[in-house]
Parts: sequence; C-alpha cells; structure tokens
Amino acid sequence: MIDEIDRDPATDGIAEGKRLIRQGGDKGLSLSERVSERLDRLAWRMPLHGFRLKGRHPLKLLAVPDDPFFGDARRGAALLEGNLSLRGETRPINALGLAKPDFSRGFAEHLHSFAWLRDLSTVATRAQAAPIAEAIMRAWLEVHADVVAEPAWSADLWGRRILFWTAHAPLILSSTDLVYRSRVLNTMARGARHLERSVDKLSPGAPRVAGWCGVIAAGLMIPAGDLRRRAGEAGLARAIGITVFGDGGTVQRTPIAQLDIIMLLTMLRETYAARRIDPPELIAETLARLVPALLGVCLGDRGLSSWQGGGPVPASVIDQVIEATEVRARPLRQAREWGYQRLAGGDSVLVFDAAPPPVARLVEGGCGSTLAFELSDGPHRLIVNCGGARRIVAQVPAALAEGLRTTAAHSTLIVGDSNSTAIHADGTLGRGVGEVELSRQESETSSRIEASHDGYARRFGFVHRRQLVMSSDGRDLRGDDMLLPTGKKRKLATTAFAVRFHLGPGVEASPTADGLAALLRLPGGGMWQFRCRGGTLAIEDSLWVDADGRPQPTQQLVIVGEAPAGGANVSWALKRAR
Repeated sequence: MIDEIDRDPATDGIAEGKRLIRQGGDKGLSLSERVSERLDRLAWRMPLHGFRLKGRHPLKLLAVPDDPFFGDARRGAALLEGNLSLRGETRPINALGLAKPDFSRGFAEHLHSFAWLRDLSTVATRAQAAPIAEAIMRAWLEVHADVVAEPAWSADLWGRRILFWTAHAPLILSSTDLVYRSRVLNTMARGARHLERSVDKLSPGAPRVAGWCGVIAAGLMIPAGDLRRRAGEAGLARAIGITVFGDGGTVQRTPIAQLDIIMLLTMLRETYAARRIDPPELIAETLARLVPALLGVCLGDRGLSSWQGGGPVPASVIDQVIEATEVRARPLRQAREWGYQRLAGGDSVLVFDAAPPPVARLVEGGCGSTLAFELSDGPHRLIVNCGGARRIVAQVPAALAEGLRTTAAHSTLIVGDSNSTAIHADGTLGRGVGEVELSRQESETSSRIEASHDGYARRFGFVHRRQLVMSSDGRDLRGDDMLLPTGKKRKLATTAFAVRFHLGPGVEASPTADGLAALLRLPGGGMWQFRCRGGTLAIEDSLWVDADGRPQPTQQLVIVGEAPAGGANVSWALKRAR
C-alpha cells in the first residue's frame, strides 16, 4: 500500500512533499503454501497429470518467428568448441550428465531454458549450429521428455523453452530423422498443456510472465491453437496486472528482472509478427511503461546500476534491447511504486533506492539496500554497490556471494554491523524495513531528496534518515545521514555505525592529512574531493562484480562513529575538483 501525503503534482510527474511506502517485505511463503506447492509438484508424477498431457501430435510449426536479440558471442564460441558455458561454469556437451546433474541452479536454468540457442545462432551458420543443437536436444529428450519433474518441467522454464524452440526451430528441426522431429514437436505440445495447468502457480514477476508468453507462443505456432492463444492473452493480462506497477517498475524491484520482462514481451511480439497477427495493445502499452523505468536505473555509461542481486548489464546490451522494443523514451526520474529515484545534472547521474526490499515470496536473493545510491560521472562509475549476488561466477564461494546481499555491500549507513532487513539462509528476506518516508524537491539550482526507513527501529531504536542534494550542474553532491531516536524504550548504551561508499572500478582514493577527506581519481583523469564530519574516515578494501559476474578489487570510503541514545548526524560532500 502506498500513501501519498501533501502531494503536489509536478510537470514531469515528480510529486513534491512526503509519502509513506508500506510493503510486506518480511513475509515469505507460509507453511500451508509450501505444502501446497510441494503437493502440486508431486501431482505431476500421478497418472492423471500424464493423461492430461495427452493430445494430438503436431506435424509442424505454423511459422518461425525471429529472435530480435543477439546472444553472447563468447558462449556461442564455446558451444562451437563442444562446451556449454555460463558465468565461469563449463560442461562438455558430450558429458552434460543430465540424468545426474552436478551443475549449479543458474547453469541448469540456462540449459533447460534453451537460451543457449541464441548464443549459438549468433556465431554460427545453420549448417554449423544444427548438429550441436540437435545433440543437446537429443540428450535432453532422452532424460526429460517423458519425466515430468523439476527443474526441467518448471513452468517458467517451459515458457522460455517454447519461445526459444520456436524462434530457433531451424537448429533443432533440421534433421531428416522423422521420429526425432516428431518427438520434439510432441514434447513441445505436451509442455504447452503442462504449462497451461501450472503457470498461475508461479510467483508474480518475470516467472509468470515467461510462462504466459510460452502459452501464447504455443497457441500461435502449434496448429489449432486459437483457444490456447486467447486463454494465454487473458492470462498474460492478469500476470502483467500484478507484476508491472503504474510507473513501469516491477514487483521484484530488480532491474535484471525488468530487463528480462522487456525481452520476453519483445520476443513474444515477434511470434505474432511471424503469423501476421496483430498483438494485443497491452504488449505495446506495457513496453512503453517498462522502458523508461529501466532507463531510469541506468548510469552515465548507459549500463544498469546494481540492485537486488543484479549486476551492471553493459550499454551494448541495453541499447540493443531498447532498439528492439521500438520504444523511444527518456529515463524515468521518479518511480514512485518501484522505489527508485534518479538525479541527473551535467555529467552526473545518481540512482537512489527509496523503498523497502521486494516482498520475500516474489524474489529469491533480495538485498538490504534501502537508502543506498550509485553515482556516475560521465562514463565512469564513482560510487557503486558491490552487486552481482545472483550473477557472480561459479568459482566464488557461496558465503561471499551471500555477503553481497548485505547492507554493508551497499553504499549506505549500517547500524551495529547489522542488515537493515534480515537475510535468511534460504535466500529469503526477513523482518526489517517496512516503511520508507520520502520527499523530493526540485529547483533551478539543485535537486533534493530526503528519505528515512525504520529497518533499525525495533532492534536499535533508531530511524535512518538520508538527505541528498545535487547541484544542477552535477558537480556537487551533499549528503546527511542521521540516526533519529524512536520508540518508547530509551537506550542507554552507544551504538556503533558506519556509512559506506563503495568506489567504482579504477577509482583511486587518497586520504588527506587531516583524516576527514579523500581525493578520488577517476580512470579518465577526473578528480572528486570527498569530505565529511561527524565520524572518522577510513579507506578500506572492497569489491565490485562486473558485467561478466567476476569480482573486481576496489576500495571503499567508510565513516565510522558511535550514536548515543539521542542519535547522531554525519554530513559529507562530494565535489568535482577538475
């Protein structure tokens, strides 16, 4: 629920004044929901479910839609060399071990979705790629075609798989082996029937959108699918209604999921084009909302900032996706429901997380990032979050990957070395931030945001309030981080706190003699001066996860201090020196 207080609509849609965001971010699946979910999956193995999957065997696909996106050339080259690879994890194609998998969850999803077909088609001709695609397809069919079980038969993966099988049908259906071709088509039809019965049990967000996109694609590409297509369109409308906010953000609150949904809808639109059928207006309308919100969380290098386990998707990918959508829009400055605020002046761009984390049941791997920000100067990232908790290379220890979800891995204030929202071992989020109060004002000379959250109120008796003021030319950013006492119980002891500013790749920090400031040198030669009061400044090691999921060593500025019962205030400033 969102309450807006003293709302004054501005010409660009930015509401000045205060509002209070309330989100139930501390609730995961209940016991009854977990039991129901488990029973649903057990039912897949029952004879009745198998009977429901029977039907007519399609003889062909009605069309082959275009895939509007390029794949990863390096992963495609690895496939040509006989290896399936994803974020540092590689398996030989002839020894994938599908019956007894030993690969990670992310690798399994990449394999079972058949997203690798896009990588393969990017680097190879049909003659080169078809034998490789067919070899993996035969191995997959042998193990998974007749056994309805996770992860291979997960509804969201079936949705993605139908999109990729139809778009890259020449690679998997070029064989003269009629038995093999028939098995591929029949498996696709059985998957579509399974998907129709399972998709609404998926979590709102990208998984459910992917599932309904698959239902519609099957209805368009498999003969006699008009009823399925119409049911799929109604299901997709429901899924979008509970996934996409009015401002174009999504319930999962991660830009990676935002990008994923944009690509799914754009790919689905191509299936309509292949059949020369006009898609529902809902698809174009939704893309028109999603794209500005996505651009709103891009920094000066036009790549994504790092939030909720995602990493810095590079500008080349973002540009390609936006071009494919055919949506022309400016970055959204304020996503009220999604929760991200954007300040821009001169060459500087700042993205600020002004909302509670996503609801636990909607996203696995959520992060305690409330009131953190990222800042860029032109193409250089100056202040960042560590990022990449769910996109890091396989060689990184699990404990480090989980550490990237913590509040300390984000550029914000941390109280008592504790997360603002609890992070559970099973990947979900616990109690913490439930309310965020926000105000924003614009003037000719500056932009100002003030926000506070209650994530530390119950445990430490403090509300964290952060104020950011950026000059119109972007060369001056001033901040105040305040701990304000709240609650009836008065705390007698002091509480340690730290305000962290993780520095971008290649940024070099040098302390000044007074210990209250540092000079920050950018790779391109630019220089910023950082100065603070209200705590002691230190320079420590940090890391930043790059677009390939690899951790890069960086530094961080850390202001440490202790807050008495009456609270504390830390002021800091970033000023471009040259």
